[in-house]
Amino acid sequence: MTFFRKPRLSYLRQPILLCACVVCQACSSVAPWERGTLARPEMSINPNPSLTGLRDHIFSSKEASQGGHSGTGGGCGCN
Repeated sequence: MTFFRKPRLSYLRQPILLCACVVCQACSSVAPWERGTLARPEMSINPNPSLTGLRDHIFSSKEASQGGHSGTGGGCGCN
């Protein structure tokens, strides 16, 4: 009597297939008539740059650190 073992990779087959399906769903081109909707200011990553800059300035001066916000240096935060 011979028993065959399933290789351990068979347990990973379904999660890998699920991840591949999710990733492939995200790959699509934007139609020309949809680009206007995506170009609205509220769809941007940073909808209010002046408010975000103020928050970053307050955070860096309170925490005494400088994050990766395209700024260099450190100190008390008083410019």
